[in-house]
Amino acid sequence: DVVLQYFGHNFFQITTDQGTKIVTDPLAPGMYPPPSLAPHAVTVGREHPNHNYVQLAQGNPLILRGLTANGAEWNRVRAKVREVSISNIPIYQNGVVGAIKGSAFLFELEFLCIVHLGDLSHTLTPEQIQQIGRVDVALVPIGGVYTMGPETAREVLQQLQPKIAIPMHYRNNLALVDIFVQGLPTRRLESDTLLVSKASLPIATEIVVLRPFGTRQ
Repeated sequence: DVVLQYFGHNFFQITTDQGTKIVTDPLAPGMYPPPSLAPHAVTVGREHPNHNYVQLAQGNPLILRGLTANGAEWNRVRAKVREVSISNIPIYQNGVVGAIKGSAFLFELEFLCIVHLGDLSHTLTPEQIQQIGRVDVALVPIGGVYTMGPETAREVLQQLQPKIAIPMHYRNNLALVDIFVQGLPTRRLESDTLLVSKASLPIATEIVVLRPFGTRQ
């Protein structure tokens, strides 16, 4: 079993049934209420305060950066954090002028695989699809501008065919969510958390919309 908790934007915490906690793309205060977290590891897919506010994490977690410090080049990540294998996939995100480098992250457990697609702005190449492999849960940006919009995100769903897809990076713009989920099996939860187990995975892709921590929709 894995618990996914959503804090808004691209910011999640993954907690395994062995108590391993991994934070993704921690968000600086201002957009959503900041949580109090003490994870074992933090992944950073973009060097921007909306994604790299690692000082939020208490304790001394392992920091895994998908890009070099200035964000100009990809940084190869291959790590084992307790029972979770973590790796990154080079992607492109939209910048102010043209495409810039970003990172998606893959979290592999014994029976579950989760991909966090970062600020992905494009459909996936065959090489990227092969790198990601079979995934059970995909965390999918849909906001447009700096990431792909909901229409391209639906194409990526077809490429990956995860069992569960959770939209992110839409800043409470539920019109974007409506486009993304149109015609697809969808659950909209009044909660920021989702418990996922191998046995409970749906047969076909289901979209689960979470309510960010400390907010109301």
